[in-house]
Amino acid sequence: MDLQLKSKTAFVSGSTQGIGFAIARSLLLEGARVIINGRTQQKIDQAVEKLKKEVPAGAVSGIAADFSDVNEVDKLLAALPQIDILINNVGIFELREFGEIQDEDWTKFFEVNVLSGVRLSRALLPGMLERNQGRIIFISSESAVHIPANMIHYGTTKTAMLSVSRGLAELTRNTEITVNTILGGPTYSDGAALAIEHVAKAQNQPVEAVKQNLMQAINPTSLLQRFIEPSEIANLAVYLSSPLSIATNGSALRADGGVLNTIF
Repeated sequence: MDLQLKSKTAFVSGSTQGIGFAIARSLLLEGARVIINGRTQQKIDQAVEKLKKEVPAGAVSGIAADFSDVNEVDKLLAALPQIDILINNVGIFELREFGEIQDEDWTKFFEVNVLSGVRLSRALLPGMLERNQGRIIFISSESAVHIPANMIHYGTTKTAMLSVSRGLAELTRNTEITVNTILGGPTYSDGAALAIEHVAKAQNQPVEAVKQNLMQAINPTSLLQRFIEPSEIANLAVYLSSPLSIATNGSALRADGGVLNTIF
């Protein structure tokens, strides 16, 4: 299937590794021009080099920006060319009990996880409306619906992304632009892999055994019964980036492996 992305330019925030990197790679494979993003130029250079090796014909570049610093975000926005596809992926998370989460922690999580997408969308949506074509996708989480007790600040920001996305979709009525959200599930990202490998080594167990035990302990409702691969989230993101997905707008689509067992 031709997803009709060969003439499109995409920007993927937080894309030097994990889900963001996988989305950038998949977009390149479909022929889109891709601009990746990370906090440092070193990380960007490493990711660009890796992407060029994996997709030799791909047109990829990068812009460094820390989304917790509004001045860096402003510089990023000034450097961006015309963007057809915006993937709001950047995000931070941590395990922390509610009583230990300070005001500055709440502010930082909101700044990075929510305002990153707000600022990028505010800057890029007007051009999309003027050209009557474009895609905005927010990468949220099943934690937006099933809020973890030990990550309430993280879950809250993921819920906020749903509201921002749906509200922006209302602004696209009677256009060729769509705004959607992906609710990802437990994903075997680079960070998760490092943590699990560390546990496996400490417990002298195979990595696969630790992965399986952890999945069953933390996500017993999963129908997939394994961690999701970043590429499996990317597959949905790339379809939503395509002109073929025009009938899907204002939606929150699950790629959670069946962790959520509620209908909404």
